[in-house]
Amino acid sequence: MTKPFNWKLFLILWLGATLSVAAVIPYTLTLQGAALQNIKSPIPLPVLLTLQIVQNAVLFAVLIALGLFFAKRVGLGAPILEAWLNKEACAEKLKNILPISISLGVIAGGLIVVLDRYVFQAWLLNDLGAQLDRLPSNINPPAWQGFLASFYGGIAEELALRLFLMSCLAWLGSFIIKPANGKARGGVLWIANLLAAIAFAAGHLPAAAAVFPVMTTLVVIRIIVLNSLGGIIFGWLYQTRGLESAMLGHFSADLILHVLFAL
Repeated sequence: MTKPFNWKLFLILWLGATLSVAAVIPYTLTLQGAALQNIKSPIPLPVLLTLQIVQNAVLFAVLIALGLFFAKRVGLGAPILEAWLNKEACAEKLKNILPISISLGVIAGGLIVVLDRYVFQAWLLNDLGAQLDRLPSNINPPAWQGFLASFYGGIAEELALRLFLMSCLAWLGSFIIKPANGKARGGVLWIANLLAAIAFAAGHLPAAAAVFPVMTTLVVIRIIVLNSLGGIIFGWLYQTRGLESAMLGHFSADLILHVLFAL
C-alpha cells in the first residue's frame, strides 16, 4: 500500500527552498550589478526581485512535489526529516551523517579550486591566449554574501537536482531494471547520479558563452568537469545517506568556494 503524500515534509522543504532563493539575491546582485545598471525597466528592482522569489516559489513547489513522488518509489528521500516528523529518534542519525557529509563537501570544494587554479587556468592560457584579456574583470562578492548563497546551493539546488531530477531518472530507470526491496538498483542510481550531475553542469554553458570570448572544447570540458564533480559526490551521499546528507555536503563545498576563498 502506497503511503499518503507527506505534506509536512513538502512544506518544510518548500519553505527552505523559498528562503534560500531570497538568501542568494545579494550575491547575484553583486555579480550582475554592472549589467543591471545598463538595463532600463519600467518595473522597480524591488518589485522584480519579489516577482523572482514568487516565480521560484511556484517552481520549487512543483519540483519538490514531484521529487517526493519519485523518491518514494525508488527508496530515496529525507530520512532524518521524515523520522523527526514521525516523532522518532533522529539525533543519532544526524550524528552519523555529519562527519562524512561535511568531509566530502570540503574535499569536493577543495578539488574544484585546485583543478581550476592549477590545471584549467594554465590550459586556458594556452588555449585562448590573448583572448583571455577580453574576459570581464573578476567580481568577488564579500564572504557574507557567499555564506548566504551557500544556502541556495545546499538547499535549492539539491532539491532540484537530487530530490527531483536524480529521483526522476532513477524512477524511469526502474522500469528497465526493477527495484529490489523497494529501492532502485545501484547501477540505476549511479546512472541517474551521473546524468543529473552532467545536466547541472551543462546548464552553465549558456552563461559561460556570454562570458568567454570563444567556447572552445577546453572551455566546455572545464565547465562540465568542475560543475559535475561536486554533483557526483552529492549524488552518492543522497543515494546512500539521504537528502540531508547531500545538502550538508553541498553546503560545505559552497562554504569553501564562496566564503573561504572570498576572504
